Amino acid sequence: MKDLIETIARALVDHPEDVRVSENAGERTIVYELSVHPDDMGKIIGKQGRIARALRVVVNAAAVKQKKKVMVEII
Repeated sequence: MKDLIETIARALVDHPEDVRVSENAGERTIVYELSVHPDDMGKIIGKQGRIARALRVVVNAAAVKQKKKVMVEII
């Protein structure tokens, strides 16, 4: 899952070397924290949050097999 988020984020930004994803696993939830270069923040969020929302939808669809709630936070 972490690799999926990194791959998508690196394809969207101008500074792919600054993309970092950390994972915080709980009992029922997994939180992925995505951090990018400050200049690329707008490219990850997108107009009215559309790209961020699409990224979260793809991650949630991939997480169905894990039977845990998955959240993506953009830092």
